[in-house]
Amino acid sequence: MTVTLVVAFLALTSGIVANRFLRPRVMGDDDAEGMGVRDLIGPLMTLTILILAFMLVTAAGSNGRADDAARAEAHALDHLAEMADYAPPAPRQRLRGDAVCYARAVEHKEWPAMAEGKGSSAPSVWSRDFRATFKDLGPGSPTFGMLVAADDQRSLGRQARMTESTPTIPNLIYWFMLVNLSVTVVGLGLCLPRKDNKGPLAALIIVTALLTTTLLIIRDVDRPFSGVIVVKPTQMAEIEEESARDFLDDYAADLIPCDGQGLARPPGGGA
Repeated sequence: MTVTLVVAFLALTSGIVANRFLRPRVMGDDDAEGMGVRDLIGPLMTLTILILAFMLVTAAGSNGRADDAARAEAHALDHLAEMADYAPPAPRQRLRGDAVCYARAVEHKEWPAMAEGKGSSAPSVWSRDFRATFKDLGPGSPTFGMLVAADDQRSLGRQARMTESTPTIPNLIYWFMLVNLSVTVVGLGLCLPRKDNKGPLAALIIVTALLTTTLLIIRDVDRPFSGVIVVKPTQMAEIEEESARDFLDDYAADLIPCDGQGLARPPGGGA
């Protein structure tokens, strides 16, 4: 960083010195052939568009990865609940109940927290109980390997989802682009004619609106779990509904170890 700043400062200083002392000797004292504001705005406009395009691709990639991670996590949880059917009766009930509670905790507790770039401890209660049940089953159980593999995929999906809940584009870059956009718009305004400028002025307003909208879209897409373009817990909600329905086909409702929000019930609590 220091080298970059030093080189940029030296380049700027050299350019100013060359303009002040070298240019009159090379090109004479006539400034008519010098570059104007209009000539300098072209490269700046190109730079702004290129950086905005790069930021948009980066943000869209993060949004897509967040959706993929949510789908993978829900699929792994569904697979784990299905594999639990092959376990002995006691761990089967425990795992299926935990799967319902995990889905509820993710949907109702962790998803809203991710809008703030945070996580929730609620799903971890049930993932720990998954592992405790696996430990009770032991490696000798025929379902042990399949259950552990499914839980591993669930854990990877959750980690990926949580990673994408934080912006991939740092705030410093966003504010840099906001300043860059402002300078570009001001420079374009300087290039407009003062008279009979209704057409160019309208074009400037449209360009400003488009660049600003692009920057706002980037900021929104880069936060997959908040804003307008948001990744919703659709798959997890479907798994929760399906798992709860299957559980209630075989067990009483008060045997689900959590409430509707995925929070553990106190010992002896009812439905």
